[in-house]
Amino acid sequence: MHARPGHILIVDDDPLNRRVLTKSLDSDGHRTTDVDNGFAALTALEADPPDVVLLDVVMPGLDGIEVLERIKSDTKTRHIPVIMISGVDDSESVVRCLEAGADDFLPKPFDPVIFRARIAAGLNRKRLTDLEQDRVRNVFTRFLPEPIAAQMLERNDGELSIRPVRLWATVMFADLRGFTSFAENQPVEQVIAVLQRYQGSMSDAVIDHGGTLVDYLGDGLYAVFGAPIETVDHADRAVAAAREMVTTRLVDLNAWLRAEGLGDGFRMGIGLNSGRVMSGTTGTDRRMEYAVLGDTVNTGARIQDLTKETGRSILVSDQTKTNMTGPAEGLAFVDEFEVRGKQSRIKLWTADAPETAT
Repeated sequence: MHARPGHILIVDDDPLNRRVLTKSLDSDGHRTTDVDNGFAALTALEADPPDVVLLDVVMPGLDGIEVLERIKSDTKTRHIPVIMISGVDDSESVVRCLEAGADDFLPKPFDPVIFRARIAAGLNRKRLTDLEQDRVRNVFTRFLPEPIAAQMLERNDGELSIRPVRLWATVMFADLRGFTSFAENQPVEQVIAVLQRYQGSMSDAVIDHGGTLVDYLGDGLYAVFGAPIETVDHADRAVAAAREMVTTRLVDLNAWLRAEGLGDGFRMGIGLNSGRVMSGTTGTDRRMEYAVLGDTVNTGARIQDLTKETGRSILVSDQTKTNMTGPAEGLAFVDEFEVRGKQSRIKLWTADAPETAT
């Protein structure tokens, strides 16, 4: 039984065994790396992760079981199949290996047919795991920046979920002004094409600044900065993203609309608010959604509504301004406002340049 070629790491202190295993695997088209001790194995795993590890149980220094335990305790390597090999007829060692997470056990001397079958099973197991992780990564990167998606995969052990947490973050609500009247007078295909272009551009701005896309709200957008992984500069990132959205991104969108003969373009209103939020995934594997909940979110949505009343493109709560780690230059005080659900009036600031006021 021959397996599709893969990369096999051989860990054995016996040079003859390493040569025999290497020759057999090379002849089947596999790429091999061989080392003679446990510490060298851990270094090789980090430098060039294999698809399968062949690991001798009895070695001087760091023995095979200790290496196995380290492999299976590391989120970066625990999914690599490990086949333990040993010439010692010791059922206790076999049990210890399986309890420590070994995927298979191969006694010496090796039966060629069984050896190939075990390698094939290990490679197939690794490929199935890789496919599942790719699927999960593809789901996560729909609304998470790539680095955060990678961290979530590590933290969740490849599970298609984001564990519930409570953390400090900045929420963003954005709304497109003038889209409703535009949509009433255009063919549906044109309306959807414009909406997709708008959503794609604004989502990129959010993700490029380290934000997480939570939802599209018709011609609006809901995002969060500092979740699901908390960051100290969430407010700074949100303000920077909002400024890019109402300037560069909106200017480019409107230029395209004019070039296509679709009118003079749109305006935008963005509300930012910071505070404690609850974050996690809801739903099922068939329909999973990322949710961010709490009073901070409700207030953020209501601040965005106030952009219509104030004629501002970006309104920033006093809590967001306070949470900024860098200088709050360019933020101008607007006024204190009553916000539904809040007992006291809240101070609002604007990040508008003069030409971006709605």
